[in-house]
Amino acid sequence: MAVYPDLEALDDLAAELPARFADEVIDASVALGELTLTVTLSGLLSVVEGLRSAPDCRFSTLVDITAVDYPERPARFDVVWHFLSMYTNRRIRLKAAVREDELVPSLTGLHPSANWFEREVFDMFGILFSGHPDLRRILTDYGFRGHPLRKDFPTTGYVEVRYDETRQRVVYEPVKLTQEYRQFDFLSPWEGAKYILPGDEKSTEPVPAAPAPERKAP
Repeated sequence: MAVYPDLEALDDLAAELPARFADEVIDASVALGELTLTVTLSGLLSVVEGLRSAPDCRFSTLVDITAVDYPERPARFDVVWHFLSMYTNRRIRLKAAVREDELVPSLTGLHPSANWFEREVFDMFGILFSGHPDLRRILTDYGFRGHPLRKDFPTTGYVEVRYDETRQRVVYEPVKLTQEYRQFDFLSPWEGAKYILPGDEKSTEPVPAAPAPERKAP
């Protein structure tokens, strides 16, 4: 039988944790059965350690680390950490706003599993983690240019990779499209179809009916 989180206990934590971490927690809220704390970067490590060791928390499992890009903000990124307490079946999310030139404290000293999570965030977003033992790309190639999950990263990328038979090695070259990069208006996904679907308003002209098949003489 499934065991669901105690939402009342989460509400109590949301009310109590900002007072417990008065200088580190900016905001606390509960949504969809999860508690979210907005924290300062300077207080991140103390909050994570407190949430792991406090008897009423015991958030000892780091589930994931990710980020969200908001290019229009001075603090461009939100870095997000997800934790699980297998003792109380509760989840918590930590969130911190980060400038593009700001260093985020690494959690590898508290949660060794943060190693690859932080490498992925660095690879995809270009966010740097101070104190990480081996911060390098993990999903893209060593010669890859840019960070694919930034919203200003072009959909075509910057370079393409191929094996050069003459030089007998892999080479990187600027992207060259073999045809014009088509822009879609997405108004009609059924362009060229012989029938009209509800909501297809690309053309106001009536679509002629398909001709009846010719009958052959027996």
